[in-house]
Amino acid sequence: MASAQQLIGLVKSHAEGDATRFYDLAIQLAAAEDQKGHKRLAEQLRTWAEAGQAPAKTLKAKPTPIVAPRGDMAGLLSANYPSTRISDLIISVHLEDELRHIVDETRMTEALEEKGLRPRRRLLLSGPPGTGKTMSASALAGELKFPVFTVLLHGLITKYMGETAQKLRMIFDAVRTTRGVYLFDEIDALAATRGSENDAGEARRILNSFLQFLDEDTGPSIIVATTNLPAILDRAILRRFDLVLPYELPHGDAIEKAMRRRLIGFDVSAVDWSQVSALADGLSTADVIAASEDAARRAVLAQSEKIETAAIEASLQRRRSLQDIGGNLDGERPAALHSKRSRPKQKL
Repeated sequence: MASAQQLIGLVKSHAEGDATRFYDLAIQLAAAEDQKGHKRLAEQLRTWAEAGQAPAKTLKAKPTPIVAPRGDMAGLLSANYPSTRISDLIISVHLEDELRHIVDETRMTEALEEKGLRPRRRLLLSGPPGTGKTMSASALAGELKFPVFTVLLHGLITKYMGETAQKLRMIFDAVRTTRGVYLFDEIDALAATRGSENDAGEARRILNSFLQFLDEDTGPSIIVATTNLPAILDRAILRRFDLVLPYELPHGDAIEKAMRRRLIGFDVSAVDWSQVSALADGLSTADVIAASEDAARRAVLAQSEKIETAAIEASLQRRRSLQDIGGNLDGERPAALHSKRSRPKQKL
């Protein structure tokens, strides 16, 4: 990894606005990491360094400076600058194509507006936990070199009448003035159906405020909301989003792709992927990746570069057992009882 002196040099050159020095240091750091075998890290460093050299001709707004929310906003938003790309996601071809179109539309905003069109900037990602929804928001930001501002719902929702709506206003003011991808993770807390049994007057006011703010111009920013429970969302919310994307649990080739990618550097030539995929059916992408990492760790501890089918199967079984325990604690159906035939499809 980078030495303390290299990191200090990078930060110092950025703070002083010395773009040439920053570029030289970043390229040197990329070369050093490449020599150590850290190919992916080296590639990312070179990509970001070169991006800083080229002017963004297709975007009207200036590049977003590296900032962190301050004051009242610090309790409402967290910021990070992801290097994730769409190619890093384990999702269907259809979803990947839609996300790439969103990136292209944002980059070509001026061309679209010349024809009286606008890029899609409000996305709702729906599906089971661990299927890549939150990571997709990071991938969009990584492709566009935007920051991700995650809305902190625990800081947003209060018991005091009118205060939540005021905080929502602050967030949407930031949406218009500070370019980024704004992530409302698990939007159900704000957007549950009006008129439900547990509904209260304040909850309706919060939802109405949220709908009103969604109707306003988001400026150059993209709003991404995620939900695991689309059935409880108010129908008016769905109409406010330009695009609703359904995420599903992985199966077959997607499972193999996720595991192979996580096990790069290990010998997996003896793995029976059809057998592994069948056993992994019903688990999320996050679970599949976690099982891969478990098998990899155990191989390292055993001082082995080779991973067998049985090792991955054992890791998957351990992961499924944890899911069963979690399901029983929550009063839900254990994951092991789900199958491709019995798993209901979610409809929006």
